[in-house]
Amino acid sequence: MEDGMSRATVTSKGQITLPAEVRRALGLDSGDAITFEPAGEGAFIIRHEVGDIRALKGAVPAPAKPVSLSEMDAAIRARAGRR
Repeated sequence: MEDGMSRATVTSKGQITLPAEVRRALGLDSGDAITFEPAGEGAFIIRHEVGDIRALKGAVPAPAKPVSLSEMDAAIRARAGRR
């Protein structure tokens, strides 16, 4: 094996354990997702999958009644006055 290369073995279930140095280099922690990007000739680029901000769309429900900027400013001033 060449210097700087890491090795993993595929199990009968198609699983691998990423070597610790690979996990450290990618900044991976337990439960993190990775993507495999084809790079041609049987090679893949492995990337730490970072969440896309667009995935949060709909996570917070829209207010029942739209709020104007002046109403927001008034609420901020009222809250700041209570401190």
